[in-house]
Amino acid sequence: MSTPSHAPASAVPHLRHLLELLAEDAAEDEFKAVEERARAVGVPAADLAETGRAVASALRVRALLRTHRRRERELTALFDTATDLAATRDPDAVLKAIVRRARRLLGTDTAYLTLPDEEAGDTYMRVTDGSVSEVFQNLRLELGEGLGGLVAQTARPYASPDYRTDERFRHTRDINAGVFDEGLVAILGVPLLLGSVHGGDRKVIGVLFAADRSPRAFAPEEVALLSSLAAHAAIALDTARALDDTRAALAELGRANEVVRAHAAAVQRAEEAHDRLTDLVLRGGDVREVAAAVAGLLAGTLSVHDPGGRPLAAVRHDGGPVAADSMDARWLVAAAEESRTAARAVRRGGRWICAVLAGQELLAIMVLHRRAPLEDADRRLFERAGVVTGLLMLLRRTVAETENRVRGELVNDLLTDAGRNPGLLTERGHRLGIDLARPHLVLVADTVPEARDRLGSAAVRHLFGSPPGSASAEHAGAVVLLVPAGTGEDPSSGDRPPGEAARAAAAQLGHLTGAPVTVAAAGPVAGPARLATAHAEAVRCLRALHVLGRAGEGASAAELGFLGILLGDDKDLDGFVEKTLGPLLAYDAQRATELVRTLRAYFGAGGSLVRAKETLHVHVNTVVQRLERVEALLGPDWNTPAHALELQLALTLVQLREG
Repeated sequence: MSTPSHAPASAVPHLRHLLELLAEDAAEDEFKAVEERARAVGVPAADLAETGRAVASALRVRALLRTHRRRERELTALFDTATDLAATRDPDAVLKAIVRRARRLLGTDTAYLTLPDEEAGDTYMRVTDGSVSEVFQNLRLELGEGLGGLVAQTARPYASPDYRTDERFRHTRDINAGVFDEGLVAILGVPLLLGSVHGGDRKVIGVLFAADRSPRAFAPEEVALLSSLAAHAAIALDTARALDDTRAALAELGRANEVVRAHAAAVQRAEEAHDRLTDLVLRGGDVREVAAAVAGLLAGTLSVHDPGGRPLAAVRHDGGPVAADSMDARWLVAAAEESRTAARAVRRGGRWICAVLAGQELLAIMVLHRRAPLEDADRRLFERAGVVTGLLMLLRRTVAETENRVRGELVNDLLTDAGRNPGLLTERGHRLGIDLARPHLVLVADTVPEARDRLGSAAVRHLFGSPPGSASAEHAGAVVLLVPAGTGEDPSSGDRPPGEAARAAAAQLGHLTGAPVTVAAAGPVAGPARLATAHAEAVRCLRALHVLGRAGEGASAAELGFLGILLGDDKDLDGFVEKTLGPLLAYDAQRATELVRTLRAYFGAGGSLVRAKETLHVHVNTVVQRLERVEALLGPDWNTPAHALELQLALTLVQLREG
């Protein structure tokens, strides 16, 4: 029998397998294993050599395909980055996408981007991807430090396979701490460049990094890829800055436009206000008309007060009723003083206060009540209204002073010889706007010699704004003021009790004169004869104030106790008794006590408790207890000489009345 012969192994199956490995993108070892298997199965030498050449070709094709696929991924990533850059207006989102793609394409553990901080003079982490260290994420680098500093200085990429041992960079404790905490070893950094490639004026605006936590040598194509991504990052930052500059310019333009519009509106309102206020001046308008015009222009409530804080006029911009205001006069005068010192309107307690001045003299106080803020243009309008109000008040006061000189002659004639021809005096008064048949208060004022020349003009200013019928005149070395009473208003003094009117006049005249002014008041009375009599009573009261050491005060005769009984022409004895002993009389009437009898016995015994208890037939402790009750009702000064004299006079009048 013959032995069958074995055909040699063919290389074809092995070549076909190489194609399958190429399709699968198998590992390099699997390609090399094909040649070993061919040798093992006995492929002829010629075919085996051909198989080796095929394996080498397949490996070259594999490398070429991998390069093409990598290039395709890189181009796709660059295209996507460019698309993102064109589509988004959020630079943060673009930078994060670039850093994330750099990490993915280069296959590194982390990627990050640093930017210079021009204000701080250093570099900070702008974006990180894959970082796990908070120390690294908050790392700040001085210019020129570390690998990034070298990249920024030279505007060239740098790679380090092992940063820890690389001596090309200036290592610092802070940088090493951040890098070691993150565990980074291999680092590649490329610059973010702006400017022309050929112009020589390119500027580094940041550095893009890719880093591994193990040693690694970065290939040139990886450096090129990261540089391309860095170029996109630079474009994104530059675009963002350009957009920010554009937005800032537009915002500035918008603000400038608003300022122009506001200025135009302010100019228009100022012209309107000027026209209205000028018309008021030319027409000789009064203070209330000015207040109404300004209230309408400023959409608020405006009140005008005299230098003492008393209201002269108040109007609302819509013409509605003005609610009562709780402003304290002293607070208002203090606020007006602030306005005068600052030479502008001031805001106090939710109100705007403007001093109305003539030189340094305070003519009036304007108060604007408005919840809305007052812009500069409106404030200037308010202050201009104060100037117009001052001008009108000066004009009216000049007229009032001229009229007062004529009225003063009537007052002098009235006080000199009221009984000679009262009918003629009354008729003259009617022609001058003074109704002598109407009740009037008579006030007499004087001051220290060095201020007497100022008191006459101060009296005119004090009466300025009072109802028609007021007048003042210098008579017998003092100033006399005639003020109508019962007007239903509250001008300078006419509707007040005589003593209160005198005190108010003393305070205001003292302020206007700059020296203490003493004022006595009498009335109200009507008719030339009674007015002359009231003047004589006021003169006696004025002398009594000086004798009592009360210069600079104001009072009426009725307020001077028993001295007022002697000085006054009314002789109101019952009123004196009630004022002096009223609390004791009421207490005895309500409780059937004997406080008045005990007081009479005490004074009758010369202030002796023992003799008083014998007169009353009571124990001395009873007298003491009753006198303590007297002190509780009349006050601790009941036994002073002046008060005791009034009490004894009142006790005598009661005894006479009862007898």
